[in-house]
Amino acid sequence: MSGATTAARPRLRGHAVEAAGAVGILAALVVLWWAATHGGWVSKVFLPTPEATWASLHFGLQEGDLLYQTGATVLRMALGWGLASVAGMLLGALIGASAAARAWLAPTLEFVRPLPASAVMPLAMSIFGLSSGMVLFVVAFGAMWPVLLNTVHGIASVHVRLREVAQALEMPRRTFVWKIGLPNALPDVLAGMRLSMIVSLIVSVVGEMVASQDGLGLTILLAARSFRADDLFAGILLLGAIGFLSNSVLAAAEQRLLKWQHP
Repeated sequence: MSGATTAARPRLRGHAVEAAGAVGILAALVVLWWAATHGGWVSKVFLPTPEATWASLHFGLQEGDLLYQTGATVLRMALGWGLASVAGMLLGALIGASAAARAWLAPTLEFVRPLPASAVMPLAMSIFGLSSGMVLFVVAFGAMWPVLLNTVHGIASVHVRLREVAQALEMPRRTFVWKIGLPNALPDVLAGMRLSMIVSLIVSVVGEMVASQDGLGLTILLAARSFRADDLFAGILLLGAIGFLSNSVLAAAEQRLLKWQHP
């Protein structure tokens, strides 16, 4: 017990130093922001003071509709991310389990993968119109690729000995994917899901701006058009908080699920 405690102390000190450093950098940025606005370095029309931004954030959450707009963006992001994760894992498992499918579909995947989700919006608008369904489709499309490609890579990288054992046991492909392929691909899949979550947030905001759907994207756009810098920065701070919290939750889940990798 004493040995484990002694070994844990350096890790705790390292985490404490990292946390202190992160808080210090954040505090320095806030101080720089305060100095830039109160010192007249930047016009308050374009960069509000931290106090004005905090007041706008507090008012919007307590008495305005900022809480509702935040919920709309989070819900859209979560739905798009969920659809992207399911579709990415299913398609990735089908492709990754077959060498022939990987060879045939690799050029198509490499062609479609670099396409930005915003480039698909005109096509989605022609099909769904300027609707919430259009935004959800584009979010799911843009966020699917990290999960799909990571799943393909994870299943394709199963050790050759395990494949030989599966063949010797005449294991059906579905059983191979479920019992060997996906567990082997789990680290890659979880990494892809973390990236997919951030992509879904970004595309949700862009889609809300383009389609004029409820959410933080539309709130920020309207604030910018009205030169309400404090409301604009309040929305940006909320987006940053959503991204930070969602990534932290997924990172904690990933660490728990992959505990076997770090004995």
